[in-house]
Amino acid sequence: MPSPTRPQPGQLSLFDFNAAADPVAQAPVDTPAVLPPVAPSTPAPDLLQHPRAQREIVLQGQRVAYEFRIARRRSIGFSVGLEGLSVRAPRWVRRADVDEALHERADWILDKLAEQRERAQRLQAARVQWREGASLPFLGEAVVLVIDPRIAGAVLDADSSGLPGLPRRVLRVGLPHDAGAEQLREAVQSWLQRQALRVFKERCAHFAPRLGVRVRRLSLSSAATRWGSASADGAIWLHWRLIHFTLPVIDYVVAHELAHLREMNHSRAFWEVVRSVVPDYARARRTLDDQPVPVLD
Repeated sequence: MPSPTRPQPGQLSLFDFNAAADPVAQAPVDTPAVLPPVAPSTPAPDLLQHPRAQREIVLQGQRVAYEFRIARRRSIGFSVGLEGLSVRAPRWVRRADVDEALHERADWILDKLAEQRERAQRLQAARVQWREGASLPFLGEAVVLVIDPRIAGAVLDADSSGLPGLPRRVLRVGLPHDAGAEQLREAVQSWLQRQALRVFKERCAHFAPRLGVRVRRLSLSSAATRWGSASADGAIWLHWRLIHFTLPVIDYVVAHELAHLREMNHSRAFWEVVRSVVPDYARARRTLDDQPVPVLD
């Protein structure tokens, strides 16, 4: 997988997304980027205690241990991530100055720590356990994994139990009952990628005539911070992990990239092109921002 780069001239990408790193073993990937942090395999850490903390302070009655670094900058800077609070400051800043700045920003720091704690919990909940009976979203609907050595490949069908509150779809995976987690993961991801390419082709065929554009090449992507990208020569890349979302969300990303074949920018004219085929695109965009993508590692 190539190292991260900026989109090349004549190539536009969509926005950043949250997902776990996982390479695509099939279609070419021409849209590199960096994936956001993966959910921890252990319970979410106490974000009030940064794992590389060298200092601590009491903010509104809460003891916060934070990472401190000397940096080439003109002022004190704060960042809050999945590990906790990090502080950067120029060499000449006194400890008392850092403490004062932390107290001034205490509300913001504690709010962000709470937000990141919730995010870590959502990511942890989104981690797929690769075993029979596990579930993952496919086109927005929970699908239960069932190992069935009688079949080849993978087959999606309806669950005959019909129990209320339980997923009604089953993905039967043709593996021996003693198959390991890695075998199950590879088989399911391969099936998801095939389904993604099928759905993307159908949606491109649906929207391209309406927008008056022609897709010359459609490829799956495992790009790192982009759900999709388009180039002026009519090539489109769509991230295969979109297959986890509902069709309206996929339609928005497809329409977004096809609209770039008319407007290679994010101008008002571009958004009017998107709106012409997906009037409620803002809702889909919020879903992409807010809904955690399953962690498949």
